[in-house]
Amino acid sequence: MEINAKPNTRFSGQTALVTGASRGLGREIARRLAQEGASVCVNYVARAAEADSLVGEIRVAGGRAIAVQADVGDPSQVERMTAQVTKELGPVSLLVNNAGVIFRATLETFESAGMERMRQTNVDGLIYVTRAVVPGMKERGYGRIVNLSSIAAHGTSLPGNAFYAATKAAVSMLTRRFAMELGRDGITVNAVAPGFILTDMVRESRTEEEYQGLVRSISERSMVGRAGDPRDVANAVAFLLAPESGFITGQILTVDGGRMDYISHP
Repeated sequence: MEINAKPNTRFSGQTALVTGASRGLGREIARRLAQEGASVCVNYVARAAEADSLVGEIRVAGGRAIAVQADVGDPSQVERMTAQVTKELGPVSLLVNNAGVIFRATLETFESAGMERMRQTNVDGLIYVTRAVVPGMKERGYGRIVNLSSIAAHGTSLPGNAFYAATKAAVSMLTRRFAMELGRDGITVNAVAPGFILTDMVRESRTEEEYQGLVRSISERSMVGRAGDPRDVANAVAFLLAPESGFITGQILTVDGGRMDYISHP
């Protein structure tokens, strides 16, 4: 998808930090913010080539971007990343806490190591990155934060996703609490709860036949009759980050095509 970085769009002059942006939802969100004029930090942990390719794409289109390696679950790495972004792009005014991992397990196959890794990235990482950028936002009296939750947190978790859902429920609660704490400082905090989105993550550990069957099944449960595209989520994130969205905070925006399986899975 071609990037068109325009000089006078709604995020011009702002710096965005998007965690976990080398692929999937984070990549599309970073691309969208760059299209609308933001300088973007593409955070990644291990996929340097993918992060660099996105940065190159943004720069070719006339935008500003850097790729910064950091594990958001490590507070020292988060502090280093924040300092680098501020130095090279400017103070962060737009934060998207997108980085996340998933380990599928049932009650019988639960492993504490997998749960700890999910918690460290999905929950602790959100806290560390938010804590790192908030002082600057408070100083300037302006900030927009969007966290990536999931409809799994609402009760639509597919079999094997219960523990992942628990970490995303924590994301939703932290969103509301941080919104309460930061609102008087000119900082809004919201979350987007995606439904089934066609990304690399949903393909992992599934055969092609299993994946296609899941896509068909989810599409049948959606009011709009299809699975989601990463651009659907990027649109919602951009809306909540916009300057004109300053009276919206503490909200969880569900982007799932109207899922109809909140009680059970047929």
